[in-house]
Amino acid sequence: MDSAPLTFQAPLTVGAQIEARAAHPVAADSPFLFEGERVWTYRRYRDECVRIAHFLRRRLGPCDEARPGHVAILLDNHLELLALYGACGYLGFTLFGVNTGLRGETLAGVLNHSRARMLVLDERYLPELERIRTSLKHVAPENILVRRRGDPGSGTAEELEACLRREVGGPELSLAAPDATVSPQANLMVIYTSGTTGLPKGINNNHFKVLVTGLAVSRNLGLGQDAVGYACMPLFHSNAIFLGFSPAFWVGGKVALRERFSASSFVPDVLDHGVTYWNYVGEPVHYILNAIEKEYGGDEARILKEVAHNPRNRLRYAVGNGASPPDIDRFSRWLGLEDMFELYGSTEAAISTFRRKTDPRGSVGEITDEAVRIVNERGEECPPARIGPDGKILNYADAVGEICRIAGDTGLFQGYFDNPEANSSKYREGIYHSGDLGHVLVQGGKRFLFFDGRTDDWIRKDGENFSAAQVARQLIEHPDVMLAAAYGVPCPVSDELVMVALKLRPGASFDPKGFFDFCERQVAEGGMDRKWMPDFVRIVDDFEFTATQKILVRSLKRDHFHRGRLAHAPLYWRRRGDPCFLPFSAQDFERLRAEFVAAERADLLERF
Repeated sequence: MDSAPLTFQAPLTVGAQIEARAAHPVAADSPFLFEGERVWTYRRYRDECVRIAHFLRRRLGPCDEARPGHVAILLDNHLELLALYGACGYLGFTLFGVNTGLRGETLAGVLNHSRARMLVLDERYLPELERIRTSLKHVAPENILVRRRGDPGSGTAEELEACLRREVGGPELSLAAPDATVSPQANLMVIYTSGTTGLPKGINNNHFKVLVTGLAVSRNLGLGQDAVGYACMPLFHSNAIFLGFSPAFWVGGKVALRERFSASSFVPDVLDHGVTYWNYVGEPVHYILNAIEKEYGGDEARILKEVAHNPRNRLRYAVGNGASPPDIDRFSRWLGLEDMFELYGSTEAAISTFRRKTDPRGSVGEITDEAVRIVNERGEECPPARIGPDGKILNYADAVGEICRIAGDTGLFQGYFDNPEANSSKYREGIYHSGDLGHVLVQGGKRFLFFDGRTDDWIRKDGENFSAAQVARQLIEHPDVMLAAAYGVPCPVSDELVMVALKLRPGASFDPKGFFDFCERQVAEGGMDRKWMPDFVRIVDDFEFTATQKILVRSLKRDHFHRGRLAHAPLYWRRRGDPCFLPFSAQDFERLRAEFVAAERADLLERF
């Protein structure tokens, strides 16, 4: 356990909590945020948040429903992102965290949906902005501001820091906090993660939710003032804000920032910054392990000496989701962790669990909320799983269902921004529908949750949920594709991989290289997030359809890429770094099956 946390007496609003830390005799001049050579104390963080708050108020003027205090960011992990977060907290404005992987019409649609009147973006995203600039409906040209990497440069967007200096003053100022009345229930940050149809959905997160989550996570990890978090997961996403930044902020600890995730930089950063805990999603854990293995030639004795037992290594905890049990074992051993907390939850935060190392292997923790149930397609509660001597579920078809919360309230879920249809779909007839599949194992009188993937409309990859329909719509743009279906399939190390089934136009044949190049163009120019890039492709003569003429995805998902079930089906795949789709043979399947066995996930290939 870390040293005792600092305590701060202040209302549960971000501005009030920042003020309390900046006035605290210990915290005020303690280092808080690190980015490269830049270091901000809590007092400096407060002054930067206040400086930007005055600038936002000056630029956006009086705000109301017609002229909302909405600020959008298209930023990698930088101090300025967290200063904008704090500035919005002071004013009662709302920050819109836009996924930096969005492109084209999807990016323009999200920005327009947000009704943001200011956009701050990294210089590297300026070319993408130029492609959609004429489509933006709410952001005035002078309120598109850029964070530049070095010296001010030329371009169509003004530099954020230059505007701050000209209109408010330099960073040496310590201004009075803006006069604003802010409630803990004020919407602080809208995080866009996924959508079943149409645009990604924006999830509302008020001051209370973000701060209380930081409190809960810091207590579960036993964090104190000497806690040092490591923010290399994107701060526009809930994983980094909820599990990385907020816990350290709550206890008066520190956070080291890296612009973007780098597997090879992970261990050096952990050692250099004295990181004590890290927030993760599944696949990066695997990438880090591969980087360590490559660095030390797989020599575990050297790894333990140079990493786990390195006197500079202070890393004790990791918290996140999507890592396989063997990866959890190896990561804990190689990094010298006391515990790795695999949890279940989402940005909506209506349902959450927190796995500890004494919990059943492969689970995501104990269900402590009596309202959480596993529900089948008929709306009935599923029975607990029965486990055979070989560890497999004997009643899989009956035990697995949707993870739901049956209650008169939605917990910490505060709805989707400006999306009443999504709200009524998510919470209907007193039931919160997660869109996730799971089952329960009862052990020692406790209910433990196991995550079994997404329902057919969703795919979860690299810790993010996105719409299968969105992926399919991108692929139908290919001139040879008549119909497309996308769905999540088992992954040997984390959540899911992306598989698509394609029906080609009469006379067309599948060109693996041409289709790969098309997908790359969709990523670069057509609005496809790179995570949506298919990992497997199946060519079908035709689809099965439901009574309402929807493609029947369940049978596609059941067979996935299983060569035992699809002995003669045209299947293609790609692995990370491949420049083309390649035929997926029975031998490829057996080699891949061995990876699932090694990861203790082989049952995922056979369950359905």
